[in-house]
Amino acid sequence: MTLNPIAPNHTELTINDGTCILFSYKTPVAACLAEGGFIRTAKKWSPTTSRHINKWLDGANAKEVEQAVLDALA
Repeated sequence: MTLNPIAPNHTELTINDGTCILFSYKTPVAACLAEGGFIRTAKKWSPTTSRHINKWLDGANAKEVEQAVLDALA
């Protein structure tokens, strides 16, 4: 497991299977799955969290999922 601080309140966690999870503040909000593809929360958070997600995805197409899916990954 590797923790990578990207910016204040914006952290990436890579778990052993290769999945990367983006945390905005203390909440998992997006992920790059080990089997390929990106997911992002369908829940509407703050404008700052939306910026964190969009910056991290960098234009990648991400499937929206329920927040519970990201909570379960973390």
